[in-house]
Amino acid sequence: MSTDRAPFAYPPAARLNLVEQIHGHRIADPYRWLEDPADPDTTAWSQAQDELLAEHRAGWSERAALRDRLAQLLAVGAVTAPVWYGERGFFQRRAAAQDHAVLLVIEPDGAERVLLDPNAADPTGATTLDWYYPSPEGTLLAYAMSVGGTEEPLLRVLDVATGAVVDGPIDRMRHTAIAWLPGGEAFYYSRFLAPGAVEGDDPKLHRRVYLHRLGTDPDTDPLILGDGSPRGRYFMPRVSRDGRWLTISETQGTDPRNDLWLADLSASPPDAPALSAVQQGVDAMTHAHFHDGQVYLQTNRDAPRWRLCVADPADLAYPNWRELIAEDPGAVLEDYEILDGPALQTPVLLVATTRHALSELTVHELHTGEEVAKVALPGVGSLGPLTSRRDGGHEAWFSYGDHTTPGTVHRFDARDNTVGLWARPPGAAAVGDVVTEQVTYTSADGTDVRMFVVAPGAPATGPRPTLLYGYGGFNISLTPWYSPMAIAWAEAGGVWAVANLRGGGEEGEQWHRDGMLARKQNVFDDFHAAADWLVASGTTTPGQLAVMGGSNGGLLVGAALTQRPQAYAAVVCSAPLLDMVRYELFGLGSTWAGEYGTADDPEQLGWLLSYSPYHHVHEGTEYPAVLFTVFDGDSRVDPLHARKLAAALQHATTSGRPVLLRREGDVGHGNRSVSRTLDLCADELAFLTAYTRRP
Repeated sequence: MSTDRAPFAYPPAARLNLVEQIHGHRIADPYRWLEDPADPDTTAWSQAQDELLAEHRAGWSERAALRDRLAQLLAVGAVTAPVWYGERGFFQRRAAAQDHAVLLVIEPDGAERVLLDPNAADPTGATTLDWYYPSPEGTLLAYAMSVGGTEEPLLRVLDVATGAVVDGPIDRMRHTAIAWLPGGEAFYYSRFLAPGAVEGDDPKLHRRVYLHRLGTDPDTDPLILGDGSPRGRYFMPRVSRDGRWLTISETQGTDPRNDLWLADLSASPPDAPALSAVQQGVDAMTHAHFHDGQVYLQTNRDAPRWRLCVADPADLAYPNWRELIAEDPGAVLEDYEILDGPALQTPVLLVATTRHALSELTVHELHTGEEVAKVALPGVGSLGPLTSRRDGGHEAWFSYGDHTTPGTVHRFDARDNTVGLWARPPGAAAVGDVVTEQVTYTSADGTDVRMFVVAPGAPATGPRPTLLYGYGGFNISLTPWYSPMAIAWAEAGGVWAVANLRGGGEEGEQWHRDGMLARKQNVFDDFHAAADWLVASGTTTPGQLAVMGGSNGGLLVGAALTQRPQAYAAVVCSAPLLDMVRYELFGLGSTWAGEYGTADDPEQLGWLLSYSPYHHVHEGTEYPAVLFTVFDGDSRVDPLHARKLAAALQHATTSGRPVLLRREGDVGHGNRSVSRTLDLCADELAFLTAYTRRP
């Protein structure tokens, strides 16, 4: 073991002479010891990194002003679209001074009442409301809270009228849906197995579906589905609004396909439903919704941009699915709601699509699928999920936002196809002269890729500091939404660009698959091409161009900086995957093999090694300034990835630009308090400002 120090005064990090032979590849791993956070050497190294960060942060002169501006922009608060069960509505709202949104209930007389307040439950801000599911009648609420960013919540059930907890807590509840039976006496859910239940493996990777009756011991809940299922299975149960039909979607990790199970609860007991396969072993996703004796099937089977079919629940053979809304070759079908009720002569179908990441809303005749109207939206931006009354009606609700407009909630009325404002965020913030445009550029293989560019409204007098953001994975679409960071950056004279890379869902499932597994390099090529366009168009220069991404986007910018270090001045790499040889061994990594591939397979290991950032660091290279941000409570992506690449870059770089590691405790990969978000974003923008404000 040798200890070398880079030209910059970094904390010393021992380099192991560790080389493994895996499927014919010689793979070095000099910083394997940094995988163990409890190792005293890792602890000391991490504390030294904290001190190094503090030293540099003290020199970021614009941090205070950026933090103040971000605080003003975040002070608008937030509000969500309501969901309606029985005569009650449920929605969340966050006021300017609150760290977390509060869950409110709308009573039948229209009065609003606080139902759950995470701020009151934990003034430190470390407790988050992860999800909630009202019972069909709106009388009970199943909800889950977790602490410290772990995303491992406890489920409880409360009486909506009194606020009293009537059931729970139930643990081992991560990644589930709650499917209530009518009457509120029981629900279906998935739960991972108890510690020690699986010899030699993490029980959190083994889930089963159960039926829970309120007031009973959850450890005695009857098993519904999943006995003997492989590790990494996820289950999402759902019960139709009339209580007759149970569907369970089963997926292997994040694979882009599902098995779909159906049971008629009128023909078999709820604790032993006779499940039959609607779709099994099919390379596609299908979701079912029941209405008026028919089953509606939203599917990308033979339709990468999705379509909507309808069928008889008694005969669900694929050839008998009738296409209702055909696949649009230029748009992705995202969501729909069936609206009915006494105020309408005939039921209608409200359909939300995205065309190149921008939302559209149309009205269709329910039985034929014929489009009858286009709905005027509040602007050119994004819609949140559609909601309607569970018991039927002529109204639907949705959120709308774009890069400079805080999310507002709107109500659609099917009687005249109009949209009206339902709720604004409780606060306000003036936005400077900032404009957004969508551009198209060409990637390395000739593919057209789109990008949003947020910039000052005043004409440019020369290249500007520019931040390029991307994700490119897991079928996740980067659609416009209110971004205080983008606004603050543009108001300060910079350009904020968001690229809709392959691997995402902006252009449908084929777009996703063109950026996964053996084709992952397409994502990085799309990102490099975005950077090239920003330089060639005169928007910026390599010395003013920064990149940022988190999670899978952290892998993206890790690959960007190791493949083309000369192209970028600064990098913010948040909660990243970076050691792609060993990623499956930590956190939820093994559930992502369908997206990336597995190192257990010789061919797939070759894919992973071809871009794994940790394995493409070369000594004597001038790397850009890099800020890694990680969270000690992250149970999805282990912070070890950032530690290992940070050490490797600190050893290798000759640029004189810093490689820094920012870590936080009591937060994780998902929800976090506004105050913690504010400090994180201020650090990131101040760092980027320090290393891009030069031509």
